[in-house]
Amino acid sequence: MKPIIAAGTLAVILAASAPPVQAQANAPLLDLTLYGQLERWLGAGPLDLRNIYTRQLGHNSRDFHAAADGAGMTFTLLQVSDDLGNSWVVGGYNPRSWSSTGGWHETPYDWQRTAFIFNYTDAQLWRQVGTGNILPSRGVRQTFNEPNHGPTFGAGPDLFVNDRLNAALSWQVSYGGDAEGISIIDGSTGGQLFRVDALETYSISLVPEPATTVMLVAGLGMVGWAARRRAGQGRRH
Repeated sequence: MKPIIAAGTLAVILAASAPPVQAQANAPLLDLTLYGQLERWLGAGPLDLRNIYTRQLGHNSRDFHAAADGAGMTFTLLQVSDDLGNSWVVGGYNPRSWSSTGGWHETPYDWQRTAFIFNYTDAQLWRQVGTGNILPSRGVRQTFNEPNHGPTFGAGPDLFVNDRLNAALSWQVSYGGDAEGISIIDGSTGGQLFRVDALETYSISLVPEPATTVMLVAGLGMVGWAARRRAGQGRRH
């Protein structure tokens, strides 16, 4: 397994070697097709996705955390590119709120390991490694939460954005099957650096099924009718 670089050290290394931040295009990364894919990958039914953060010129990791911390479940979307002009949309699902003080969010049990990272361009998904792995602790580190880090998934780090929000890398450890040390972005090894062209974060709410909504309204109606009936009986007595 690749030795894990100290989190703060990694942020400093990338800050020194990353390209300058580019202006983000006006068109959001999330469209109806990507929305449908995220909904299928999560498998929780209809979703209400609301943009809570879009990177702007001059932003850094603290701007990301100011918007995303405490927001509950989120999808983070990145558009990244290399020096040859190749571009990918990648990202991750965080079932817990981002935080500036939480450090590693660890998940010792399988029922906690519900986060995933993905490459939307190549239609690939990687979930946290389960405890049945030859190294049960491999998938324990879900996300890293520190003010000088952008969104960071896994101990590789499996998907990492630096403090200036302009560079990303991927080195699979905590997410995926037997793959280790492979980039989810382009399948390369060696921790290749990619330019972050756009970064967005969306909060996730589940949309009630129509039948559930009807039953809820009907139930509230019955409660109201019973209360009125009791009130009427009280007046007669």
